[in-house]
Amino acid sequence: MFKGRAVEIAGIGAYAPEKVLSNFDLEKIVETNDEWITTRTGIKERRIASEDMATSDMMTKAAEVAIKRANIDISQIQLIIGCTVTPDMMFPSSAALVGKNLGIKNAGAFDIEAACSGFLYGLSIGSQFIASGTMDTILVVAGEKLSSIVNWEDRSTCVLFGDGAGAAILRPGKEGHGILNFHMEADGNFGEALKMPAGGSAMPASEKTVAEKLHSVKMDGREVFRQAVTKMPESALISINEIGMKVEDIDWFIPHQANIRIIDSAAKKLGIPKEKTIVNLQKYGNTSSASLPLALNEAIEDGTIKDGDTILLTAIGGGLAWGSMILKWGHKE
Repeated sequence: MFKGRAVEIAGIGAYAPEKVLSNFDLEKIVETNDEWITTRTGIKERRIASEDMATSDMMTKAAEVAIKRANIDISQIQLIIGCTVTPDMMFPSSAALVGKNLGIKNAGAFDIEAACSGFLYGLSIGSQFIASGTMDTILVVAGEKLSSIVNWEDRSTCVLFGDGAGAAILRPGKEGHGILNFHMEADGNFGEALKMPAGGSAMPASEKTVAEKLHSVKMDGREVFRQAVTKMPESALISINEIGMKVEDIDWFIPHQANIRIIDSAAKKLGIPKEKTIVNLQKYGNTSSASLPLALNEAIEDGTIKDGDTILLTAIGGGLAWGSMILKWGHKE
């Protein structure tokens, strides 16, 4: 259960590349069609970063928006938490590179790797530095260039993923607002269900791994679906019940934007109506750790989410790692 100083999202931002790759475009690349993709996933198009744009570049653009909206100076930022499975390189961290791009000095920086749950994990971790009184201003930034690790010959996965980034500034908040509670969990026994086999110490890069396309996403779709529709609602109920709330208290449900069938199933299990469920995967596809901030940012920009609204976030990704968070939207007066 969340304890300590109240923590709010003082500013949020997002970035999506200009290039749009539609389902009709994919028909020219791989054996598939718009109807097949739409009915099975709900995705109509996704954004693709240019070859010269790295993950840290997208993260930086999202962070710039969040910083501006939080009305802070970069000198106030004490820690940068990066969330990504597609870093620019193994090291240095993408968080450190974002710091360099923004001109931030004298701040800590590190990456976490919780796949599609990354942003949720990043918010949860960052909130604890503020809740404890250790820090006052933290940048959490998530970004993915999944187009760089997709096998464009595998129609079961290449149609799912897109590129993008999102960021949030965490600051001390008003009691009863901001992050009310969160839950994190993982089970490595399901690690084989969603992975990129090569490139790490277990399977270093070689001519063989490249030839066999082992540096790309491998997914057991059925197992991921089965775990997602179970774990996301379970985690959501833990976050809700721990603070004495009820599902009826939730104004907006923002699940990880992976697949419309997963979203619909999770909402149904929780008893949350479609009109309270925020969905934008039709425009962006599955952007992994960037999924939640892209959806949250868009809902705030278009006026769907208003001050005082209670928001439920939940996600699951490679690990398998999953979690949830309850937010009371609004800023400290």
